[in-house]
Amino acid sequence: MKTKWIFILVFLVAAVSAKAQDGGLKIGYTNAEYILSNMPEAKQIESELKSYEQQLTAQMESKAKDLETKYQDYQRNAENMIPEVRADKERELQNLQQSIQKFQQDAQTSLQRKQGELLQPAFDKIQKAIDEVAKANGYTHVFNSGQPEVGLNILLYAREEDNISDLVLKQLGIEPPPPPAEN
Repeated sequence: MKTKWIFILVFLVAAVSAKAQDGGLKIGYTNAEYILSNMPEAKQIESELKSYEQQLTAQMESKAKDLETKYQDYQRNAENMIPEVRADKERELQNLQQSIQKFQQDAQTSLQRKQGELLQPAFDKIQKAIDEVAKANGYTHVFNSGQPEVGLNILLYAREEDNISDLVLKQLGIEPPPPPAEN
């Protein structure tokens, strides 16, 4: 199995080298997160996500408060309850606790889905601009140099002059921010 991967890697390196030697390979890179953060809609997306998260948090807090109130009532009155009523209240409390746990899981999934829905149009717009910049400047491949923790970083080394992020911003009609001052 290991030799199979080595063979595939050697084949890919040879193919890329052959393509580079005939002058047909031009590789650029960009940072989609950098581009998104400079787009006007980024603030609106962030605001909508924050509002949605606050709504979910408020619902969660309401459910937790309801559980706490019922639990305190149960503790105060448990000694005076007949066994059947006590058992019923305990089941009710367990069901409420399970409901809260399920709500937490569903809320996290819902928040992630909402984030995807809000970001997809912006990423589609970025992709279209990348495609246009790549074609206009003769790039055969463009890689993303995003943040490793996000899982988008597939670039190990690149020359700064091959970074097309600012060209993509200009293609989107956005003036790129000035480069950071060197110390």
